[in-house]
Amino acid sequence: MSTKFFTNNNENTVFEKFKGILEQMKDIYAFHAVVGYFRSSGYFALQEYLKEIKDIKILVGINVDQMFADAQRKGLLYFGDEEKTKEEFLKWFIKDLQEAKYSEKVEQGILDFIQDLIDGRIEVRAHNSKAIHAKFYLFLPEKHTEHSDGWVIMGSSNLTEAGLGIKKSPNYELNIALKDYDDVEFTKGEFKKLWEQSTPILPADIQEFKKKTHIGQNFSPFEIYLKLLIEYFGNNIDYDPDTVGDLPKTFKKLSYQVDAVNQGFQMLMEHNGFFLSDVVGLGKTVVAAMIAKRFLIANGSLNTKILIVYPPALEKNWKNTFRLFGIDRHTKFITNGRLEKIINGEDLNYWAKEDYDLVLVDEAHKYRNHTSRSFGYLQRICKAPRNGDGLVKGKNKKIILISATPLNNRPQDLYYQLLLFQDARRSTLPVTNLQSFFGPIIREYREILKEDNPDIQRIRNLYNTIREKVISQITVRRTRRDLTNYPKYIDDLKDQGIVFPEIAPLKPVIYDLNAKLSKLFYHTVFYLTDEDKINYFRYQAIRYLKDELRENYYDQAVLVSKSLAGIMKTLMIKRLESSFHAFKITLNNLLISTERMIKMFEDDKVLIAPDLNINELIEKGFSMEEIENLIIELSAENPKNNIFSAKDFEPEFLAGLQKDKELLQELSDEWKKVKEDPKLDKLLSALDNELLNADINPTGQLIIFTESNDTADYLAKNLKDYKSKGVLKISSENRKKIFETIQENFDANYPGMRKEDYQILITTDVLAEGVNLHRANVLINYDTPWNATRLMQRIGRINRIGSVAGVIYCYNFYPSQHGDEEIQLYKNALIKLQGFHTAFGEDAQVFTHEELVEEFELFKEGVPDDEDKRLIYLRFIREFKDNNPKEFRRIKNFPLKARTARSNKNANDNVKDSSLIFLKSPYKMEFYKVDKSTDVTPLTFIEAAEYFEANVSEKGLDLPTEHYSQVQAALDEFDKDFLGSTTEVVTTTDKADAISAQAKKFLRDFKSITSNSMSKKASEALMELVDLGTYTPLPNEIRKLKRQLDKRTITYGQADNLVIVIAKKYDAFGEEKKSNELNFEIDSNISPDIVITETFRN
Repeated sequence: MSTKFFTNNNENTVFEKFKGILEQMKDIYAFHAVVGYFRSSGYFALQEYLKEIKDIKILVGINVDQMFADAQRKGLLYFGDEEKTKEEFLKWFIKDLQEAKYSEKVEQGILDFIQDLIDGRIEVRAHNSKAIHAKFYLFLPEKHTEHSDGWVIMGSSNLTEAGLGIKKSPNYELNIALKDYDDVEFTKGEFKKLWEQSTPILPADIQEFKKKTHIGQNFSPFEIYLKLLIEYFGNNIDYDPDTVGDLPKTFKKLSYQVDAVNQGFQMLMEHNGFFLSDVVGLGKTVVAAMIAKRFLIANGSLNTKILIVYPPALEKNWKNTFRLFGIDRHTKFITNGRLEKIINGEDLNYWAKEDYDLVLVDEAHKYRNHTSRSFGYLQRICKAPRNGDGLVKGKNKKIILISATPLNNRPQDLYYQLLLFQDARRSTLPVTNLQSFFGPIIREYREILKEDNPDIQRIRNLYNTIREKVISQITVRRTRRDLTNYPKYIDDLKDQGIVFPEIAPLKPVIYDLNAKLSKLFYHTVFYLTDEDKINYFRYQAIRYLKDELRENYYDQAVLVSKSLAGIMKTLMIKRLESSFHAFKITLNNLLISTERMIKMFEDDKVLIAPDLNINELIEKGFSMEEIENLIIELSAENPKNNIFSAKDFEPEFLAGLQKDKELLQELSDEWKKVKEDPKLDKLLSALDNELLNADINPTGQLIIFTESNDTADYLAKNLKDYKSKGVLKISSENRKKIFETIQENFDANYPGMRKEDYQILITTDVLAEGVNLHRANVLINYDTPWNATRLMQRIGRINRIGSVAGVIYCYNFYPSQHGDEEIQLYKNALIKLQGFHTAFGEDAQVFTHEELVEEFELFKEGVPDDEDKRLIYLRFIREFKDNNPKEFRRIKNFPLKARTARSNKNANDNVKDSSLIFLKSPYKMEFYKVDKSTDVTPLTFIEAAEYFEANVSEKGLDLPTEHYSQVQAALDEFDKDFLGSTTEVVTTTDKADAISAQAKKFLRDFKSITSNSMSKKASEALMELVDLGTYTPLPNEIRKLKRQLDKRTITYGQADNLVIVIAKKYDAFGEEKKSNELNFEIDSNISPDIVITETFRN
């Protein structure tokens, strides 16, 4: 059926109609167009067909809404303004050139178009009527009569790629083609009328417009270099101390803190969170309070609610600081063990989780275990959509993770902390898929752990990657060395009279065992670790349940049992290394515990409590008896814990318990005979000869750390009468009660009356945080802590601002070779600390001389190496702005796509015949080098800055032809990186990846079969959360639901209800699509902005 109407479907496009008329109309003389939008891309498509036409007139409708608004604000009537109309056209012209495809052909087309305007072959006018919405196109002979040819096309199509139907995803348009004389003549009259009402865009205007685009300006290499620094550092260039508001009278406005506040606040706005990770003792609490106050001002004090999560030991510090800053009334304070009070919503002392706008988490590294309940609670609080109507828009909360040691043990520790404010597979960082980024790194890290001799260089390479791609984007961190290497910061320190203590090289203390003890030590290690000896059956009960019971009650029973047995084995070896006294106690507890389990068999009542976190209790120093008591209490409250009869277990379980008991009894009897203690002897000898020597210890005070409370008691007893001054022993039991005594005797900043009642402080890790002990300058690590970075926190107690002595000494009692061969504490601690040092930087060695301490300070004003260079670049651009404010503003306003070419003579060998490209989008920025073969190499900022750096006198060259193809290669790489990262799913383990896939499949299938509309909606919402990786525990919960349904322990009706309950639990309802909350829209047609480019040529 023939019709005059046509759309952009198939071949039935406006472009094909235009092409047909322009090719077939023999006497065509004029092409007149009235359009709402005119894009150069649309004109270029027709340019070849219009080249012989003598009269081309294009009338563009200008959006005058803003002009009306400006006039109304001034109390004026708007009658049309030719200059304003030209300004609007200028904005369009520049925007069009910014968005046009970056190619030599397109730019030549633009230049030809401009030349045609200058020559008068094409005329362009802008119509400033708010009411014009028509789009029509006239094709006319020189003299149009009833007997001549002529066409008019009118409808919805603008003169753009999409409007013409030549874009990959063309707009749906409806147009009509008419050639009747009356229709054409009428339209010609309308065009004439509109043309006469319009504002001419004169050749002089076009020349002026051209000068404001990249094709109308020449840029020098030095200008391009400055533009790079201006774009990269952004607001951090502007040092404005007023941005942090008024400070309490007792606080000074310090430049390094102001810089930290500005940088951290920018990260909050861009990424919804960041790590505040200054080295211990630099005032993280004060900086966090300053950022919180700035956010309160930005969001509106009436609309802002703040939550602070902290260990109990730090409660007083947080409340006092926020009270001094006057923001405590906007804040709720909660210890990290009570988060369920907010989740349950039953405690009126706390607001609902949705009410908080800003969440600060102190000692955030404690939340590295993504399987713990506390992590799940915190993640739900952090990611629950905001209810508030504050001035800072969006549903995402802002999260500050505070820790001097965020990389606590493994790369996955950092990964899971990131998931408190980022989604696993759709982050706001340059690495948009964190799951696929961390997966290979975590797998390689595990491979290194399995090696007998760890490859430190491989570890460094892994953490270099993490640092460059992730950490530097979302971390504010500086060490003391940073502050003593930047003049502005040095002045602050001088004004305060602050001098940082030096840290002396580590002092190893090695203790030896005599032949008899060495033989017993080997014998003990063999019993504790050999598969044919003690197997810790007491902790493997669920593994030996009969199959049916085990499958019904417990998931992964074998794995969990092996893990608990391994923890106990490690604990026994560590207690052996800590002190013989602690080992004897732990050995006796394990013997008693095993005997109790055997007695349960005799009583035919075997209690199992797999939900109890034995690992946490062990780390906290709980005795086996205390753990037993907790299990008994838990069994009464939690139905998941069960009491079984003896016949419910496989026969080998009781046999294994009895064998363990016999071997444990044998060891216990042998160790009861041991009275000597070479480790204690070594300590006493060191006290006499070195530790209390006035030359290194002017105050005569000493701090001794141990992981074991039993060891602490033992040392306190043996040192009690060693010197005339007292020995103070601290553990979790008495810390709170005598905290003031600790401050009076060991805190150099204590405002009250100082005392000298105690010379030696012996403590467990309960004092590794939240207290100053810096009247002392000598510290002893009597044993190696389970968590290697705990060592750093220990040193931080005495290495603080205001330390009394000028030098800090740290003595480490290293584990004997025998124990180290089994659990490899030394190797594991070295790996973990090296990973931390490489990723975050640290002031000095903590564990061993083998550590390669690296200075990658992540504060933007850092010291040597990469971050030192960032400081150099930041200082340079700040000084340039101060000395050349007008020139700075001019370069800052350079148009997008600014570019230049340089001689290979001035190039590093790596970039000869190559292009450097800086691309930026709402979701990430990237630097690339593209060589003459169009091979693309991503660059770090430091690498890019080094290559772009130029002298002020260097002149730019003409662009070579290959420039455009090299830039296009970078654009293709950017799109591939982003689109690939948003679709590829590679998780930290194949198992976790499989669980997510199973969860999505179950939800998809369940949605298709359920008839419950609410359940369908819940399934769809949960699918999106699983797909984005928003909540870490969610896939496991869905998998458990699937298993229940598969085993028919629940009905489909119950499954409907459970799906809805889970959706409510994770706030899946009441939100728009979560992807809409991101700062950008994922669209395969969106390309990044080309900020600057530079090509090296002969």
